[in-house]
Amino acid sequence: MKKVSINTLMKWKQEGRKFATSTAYDASFSQLFEQQEMPLLLVGDSLGMVLQGQESTLPVTVEDIAYHTRCVRAGSPNCLLVADMPFMSYATPEQACQEAATLMRAGANMVKLEGGSWLIETVKQLTERSVPVCAHLGLTPQSVNIFGGFRIQGREQEKAEQMVIDAIALQNAGAQLLVLECVPTSLAQRITRELDIPVIGIGAGKETDGQILVMHDMFGISANYMPKFSKNFLVETGSMQKAIQQYIQDVEAGVFPGAEHSFE
Repeated sequence: MKKVSINTLMKWKQEGRKFATSTAYDASFSQLFEQQEMPLLLVGDSLGMVLQGQESTLPVTVEDIAYHTRCVRAGSPNCLLVADMPFMSYATPEQACQEAATLMRAGANMVKLEGGSWLIETVKQLTERSVPVCAHLGLTPQSVNIFGGFRIQGREQEKAEQMVIDAIALQNAGAQLLVLECVPTSLAQRITRELDIPVIGIGAGKETDGQILVMHDMFGISANYMPKFSKNFLVETGSMQKAIQQYIQDVEAGVFPGAEHSFE
């Protein structure tokens, strides 16, 4: 696979080419994903739930993410590698810069932060200091205790409008990617059209530029439960290689996610 950069994804957005992405946590699986030409991998704080058996992502540390980032980079030298900044690792812009440096040194090409307009100064400071940023709106798992659980976001008109405002503000601050999680399809479509940067959805319908799945959900081996927005591609294909190929093909063709994986 040729080396993938943010410019690659920008070009695909302009061309209307959809792309698939996945989480990854170790060298073996990241190598497998790269062999199937998965362009972007995320070392997600989801590792707290799927690897560590935690009830949420909150216990994950920067050291955890850095360790797994090194592992994923070793297996996939050419993907665009995004690393999550875990809970309370970016409470202030200064802290964000220090912690992001650790993840970039571990091999990340970009860091991902959950939150809206309150992050504008943080995004500015990171990008001014050569740390690319992926923003994350909608269901932000680190806010699970504020939301009162893992709930769909943006169904109310006021909250939907605020999400659009936040997305534009984060782009203007320097964010180069946006993840939308568990939002109505119509809202995700609107935000995707409003922004110049690529938008990656998970539980956000098929109108976003890209899709991302937690790899354990893709293979049907999640320890907890299978979210509505996910699909077990392994059960249909019989091998992990074919499952990844099918996922990529279905996203590129606009077949996945279907209505049954989306929210209105």
